[in-house]
Amino acid sequence: MTATAVETSPVSTTDLDPRWTPRLWGTLLVLCTVLFLDGLDISMVGVALPAIQTDLHLSTSTLQWIVSGYVLGYGGLLLLGGRTADLLGRRRVLLIALAVFAAASLLSVFVDNGALLIATRFIKGTSAAFTAPAGLSILTTTFAEGPVRNRALGIYTVFGASGFSSGLILGGLLSEINWRATFLLPAPLALLALLAGIKFIPKNAERATGGHDLLGALTSTGALLLLVFTVVSAPAAGWGSVRTLGSFALAAVLGAAFIVTEGKVRHPLVRLGIFRSRVLIRANLGAMSVFGAYAAFQFLVALYLQTVLGWSPLEMALALLPAGLIVAASGPAMGKLITRYGPGRLIPVGMIAFVAAYALFLRVNTEPRFVTVILPTAVLLGAGFALCFSSLNVQATTGVADNEQGLASGLVQTSFQVGGAVVLAVTSAIVGHSAIRPGHLPDSFYPALGVVTGVAVLGLIVALLGMARKEATDSPR
Repeated sequence: MTATAVETSPVSTTDLDPRWTPRLWGTLLVLCTVLFLDGLDISMVGVALPAIQTDLHLSTSTLQWIVSGYVLGYGGLLLLGGRTADLLGRRRVLLIALAVFAAASLLSVFVDNGALLIATRFIKGTSAAFTAPAGLSILTTTFAEGPVRNRALGIYTVFGASGFSSGLILGGLLSEINWRATFLLPAPLALLALLAGIKFIPKNAERATGGHDLLGALTSTGALLLLVFTVVSAPAAGWGSVRTLGSFALAAVLGAAFIVTEGKVRHPLVRLGIFRSRVLIRANLGAMSVFGAYAAFQFLVALYLQTVLGWSPLEMALALLPAGLIVAASGPAMGKLITRYGPGRLIPVGMIAFVAAYALFLRVNTEPRFVTVILPTAVLLGAGFALCFSSLNVQATTGVADNEQGLASGLVQTSFQVGGAVVLAVTSAIVGHSAIRPGHLPDSFYPALGVVTGVAVLGLIVALLGMARKEATDSPR
């Protein structure tokens, strides 16, 4: 616990007293800004994809790498990022990664071809692989488990949703001028967060004891990077090609080597015993489902609204804005809801909202159906994120020791990103070779939406199985 941490009692008067110290509020604001940047960057790029495709003359299969390049760095290095934060100091890791994020944002403004743009996206994803678990673990070790942490996570969620909703609007406005402006905006915001972090985040942030697991780091990072890369590149190479099958086999070998290593080394990168928690496993599967389905859906809906219907980026942003506004508006209440009902009861309700949203969108055609399809879909997505995002993070870190909070945070963030990479790759493979043009919706579009809906259904099943088990850690406090 840091010097400015709240009391360690699960129920603290600090949770009821809004007069947290300025240093504590400053720390929380920096961490929220980091999450805001993630939401802002992802949503702005999603809105700008059609403009990028036109300007750089990219195919649909290449276009998805603008998203997947980020996911590759993010998902492939999150475990390493989380454990590095535990070992080297969360403050140090967060600040260095923020500086890299700002530099990569600025660099991406000046690229003039798809390959270089994808490379800068990979660098940004890599930096996010260190900021995300470092930031979340600083939060979970600064705010005591229970109502105090739930309240902090509720505020944290508001900023994530605000980043998403702001990114939609700003991405729409800036894309009307030039898509490059959407890549410039995160740079000054990251720099401001860096300066504020230097001032507010305590220098004595906890780090785990023990040595470095170099072999574990190499095998886990290699396995994750190769897995994500293979899944994302398989549509172009062919799922049954020698390259794809060989890459999957090599990723499996590296994964097996990692498991063997972690069972033998004195200070493992990932303590395998952490996976004895059914609650943690369920949270990670839920994270895969939530972001996997949504990343693919955002890709599809951008092509549908802007290419098929001919909407402007701003019109698309305004159409999806209700989702972000709902999450932002509900954020302050989420901490109390999680404390009262437990994440295990809220997540299934959120998953139902996701399933309903994607199933409803299967009704789209070449005619705009804003009131009957698009608007209710956005509302349901907002409800799903409001109920699931904070709840999954609470579920994934509850009961985890402070010295493994970075690990637990890295695991759940890895699940979000790997889920996004896999489902996006599958849906991109389905629609990648079909002609998507104004006024024409290819038949392959509906099977792709069906995959998205099916992934959400799997997440709902996992959540319902968890409710049936009624683990003590899911019960309201």
